[in-house]
Amino acid sequence: MYSSLLTCFILLSIAYASFAANPRTPIDVPFGRNYVPTWAYDHIKYLNAGSEIQLYLDKYTGTGFQSKGSYLFGHFSMYIKMVSGDSAGTVTAFYLSSQTTEHDEIDFEFLGNRTGQPYILQTNVFTGGKGDREQRIYLWFDPTKEYHRYSVLWNMFQIVFFVDDVPIRVFKNNNDLGVKFPFNQPMKIYNSLWNADDWATRGGLEKTDWSKAPFIATYKGFHIDGCEASVNAKFCDTQGKRWWDQPEFHDLDNFQWQRLKWVRQKYTIYNYCNDHKRYSQTPQECIRDKDI
Repeated sequence: MYSSLLTCFILLSIAYASFAANPRTPIDVPFGRNYVPTWAYDHIKYLNAGSEIQLYLDKYTGTGFQSKGSYLFGHFSMYIKMVSGDSAGTVTAFYLSSQTTEHDEIDFEFLGNRTGQPYILQTNVFTGGKGDREQRIYLWFDPTKEYHRYSVLWNMFQIVFFVDDVPIRVFKNNNDLGVKFPFNQPMKIYNSLWNADDWATRGGLEKTDWSKAPFIATYKGFHIDGCEASVNAKFCDTQGKRWWDQPEFHDLDNFQWQRLKWVRQKYTIYNYCNDHKRYSQTPQECIRDKDI
């Protein structure tokens, strides 16, 4: 028994050490420090002196906001409480994107549901304008009941998607295989609530019930810890010097790989890497990655 407890302690210590350089995200960061509204300003409501906001979606419009700066690498997170009740057809999004034709993009998209059905979290990665790398999971909690933290760690070696510090996806730098990796296009951070009932719920079979409007998603913890750069920058002045560049963040540790495997086995409902109808040959980045 002592041996088992010791093993458990070691694993937890490793997990803690991996995030020791990443300070816990304060949840009272004011919206205006890092973000500005982008459209439908009257559909954003500010709470608690701007440390919390609500996005509204009705039959006329949704709304969204974006970061003031553009970033090359870093750690970005948001606490979000999803639209409750019948949210079919709605999409709550948190993503990074460059402002170029052949753009890079890192996506969290939360697909609404009919009452009683689980939310679906879809992630995607675009590199050089190419996407089609969707993965979908069910969450192990109800994301409408309370806030949960959704984060992206992005460095030269990997992109990691986290839900409450549990890694749910890794996209490694496989540039040597001819797979483009986001490393020279600064990205802004975007958040939005919008109607996508042409595809979001059961492939578009479930339409938005506007009698349930307005739909509301709530945000706080507007955390950005990245290397700010001009839109045209090709490198970061502090590259190699920030905590996310250090060797312990070049890969997941053993405990994190175990958690990722747990997500893969219990909660993944779609992975493009395994879609042989869509891809007659397995995409190159899927062959090497340990999370597949």
